[in-house]
This record gives sequence, structure tokens and C-alpha cells, in this order.
Amino acid sequence: MTLGACRQSEEGQYFEVSGRLFEFNYRLARATYVVTLNPLRPMENGQVAVASFENPAGGAPLVVKQPVWPKMRHITLTSPALTCVVKDKPYDVAIRIEDLNGKLLQALQTTLISSEDQSVLPDRPLVTGPVYELNPELAGHPDGRLPDAQKPVCPKA
Repeated sequence: MTLGACRQSEEGQYFEVSGRLFEFNYRLARATYVVTLNPLRPMENGQVAVASFENPAGGAPLVVKQPVWPKMRHITLTSPALTCVVKDKPYDVAIRIEDLNGKLLQALQTTLISSEDQSVLPDRPLVTGPVYELNPELAGHPDGRLPDAQKPVCPKA
């Protein structure tokens, strides 16, 4: 994984990227981006982190808006569920730190590279519900692979 250049406002840096990874949740058959930011100075009420995650399936970026609370020790930005993640392909993430009025305070760029293809995940979640009951759709398929499961249409690499 590589970290891109950070552009900062005249006032200086507010955050640094302290962690980034692809999370593959096998039980829930879901892949997500996770980026963690550490504050470098005290935060103020009303600040927001806006992350634009490259969409591995193509199309518009996946945008997540996360409030920044003054007493937070770190901020975790998690994307919506992803499809079409490819091993060893770099994916861009752009993060904006904005004040209460939407003024840019800091812009950060980073890149995530997955060590796995999304094909490692089952076709359906292995469990459902709050107590992780076995998914009835997978009866007879404990590995989560369904012979006739529709696969997402992914861009050519």
C-alpha cells in the first residue's frame, strides 16, 4: 500500500492517514474499504470528513460523509459494500476535511491495494440476523457457493 501526497490548508494539517485496508467479511459476504484518520490538532464542532472511494465496479465514486466530534481519538471511514475488487490493483481514496460551512480545511489522498480478489467471498452471506443464524438460502452449500449464483458484471482489468 502506498500513501499519496497530502495537500493542506494554510492553517496546517488537521489529520493524517493512520491506517487503510480492504475488509473482507466472509460471514457477511461483503468487502469494504476502511481508512482511519488520526487528528493532529483539537477538532471543532461541525467539522466533517467526506471520503470519495473509487468504485471497483466502475461508475461514480462511493461517497461517505462522517461527522468529526471534538473528543474523537480517531475517525474511521468505511465505504458501502463493494463489488469487483481485484487483487493488486490500486484504488484511489480522496478525503476532504470541511468546516461547519463546507469550507475545505484539508484534502488527503491515499491508495488502497487489496491482497485478495473479491472471488474469495461466498455468493451469499453465510449467516443472517442478529444471532448469526445459518443462511437458509445456502442449505446444502456450507461453503457459500451457489451453482447458479449471478455474478456482478465487472470492468475488464
